[in-house]
Amino acid sequence: MDRVYKLRYLPLFYEDLAEKTLYITQHLQKPQAASDLLDAVEAAILARRSNPEAFGRHFSIKERKYPYYRIYVKNFVVYYVLIDEGEDKIMEVRRFLYKRQDWEQMI
Repeated sequence: MDRVYKLRYLPLFYEDLAEKTLYITQHLQKPQAASDLLDAVEAAILARRSNPEAFGRHFSIKERKYPYYRIYVKNFVVYYVLIDEGEDKIMEVRRFLYKRQDWEQMI
C-alpha cells in the first residue's frame, strides 16, 4: 500500500492561487468559476497525495535539488516536489501557474 505524503504549501503557491482566483472573480466577473477552480485544485492535490511518485517528473533545464512534478487542473498547472525527511515524506506544493505562462522562468 502506498504511503500518504504529508502536505506542505509554500506561500508562493497561495499567492499564485489568490492572484488567479481574484482575476477570475473580479476581472472576468465569474465568482462561481473561481470557486469551482479552488475546489478542483484542492481535490487534485488531495487525490495525488496518496501516490505522488507514480507520475512522470517534470524535466527542466535548471539543476534542482528536488525534481518537480505536475498536476493539470483545467487551464492551470500545480507544481510540487517530493521531500524525504526520514520517516516523514513531504509533498511540497510550490506553484500554481496558468498553462501558457513562462513556467520555466517561474519555477
